[in-house]
Amino acid sequence: MEAFEYAIKKDVRNNPIVREVDETRQRELWQSIAVAGLLVLVLLVSAWQHFELLRHGYQVEELQRQRAAEEDTSHRLKLEIDTLKSPKRIEMLATQQLHLVTPNRDEAIVIERVVPAEPPAASVVARR
Repeated sequence: MEAFEYAIKKDVRNNPIVREVDETRQRELWQSIAVAGLLVLVLLVSAWQHFELLRHGYQVEELQRQRAAEEDTSHRLKLEIDTLKSPKRIEMLATQQLHLVTPNRDEAIVIERVVPAEPPAASVVARR
């Protein structure tokens, strides 16, 4: 029984342990954090550039598609203009819808456009 009492009566001191801050370990920790932060920053910038490149690629593709559609519309409109300017179509509309008749050779008057001549060169013109 005595051994049991001795174990219970043993004095245990629970004093708080105060550790000193290890300056070299603290410095290494901050250096590791700085390197990791730099790597994360480089990774984020790289990813941002990659996604911007993809976004611009999609925009270029969309603009090329729109350009092709506009060129197709332009081609179609040029063909429509050419068909609307056709002399046969104009003659048909004039005779059928406007009830115009083609003139005989005696009734037709041809008006020629006179283009004014260019003025003579400055060396030829007399000065006053």
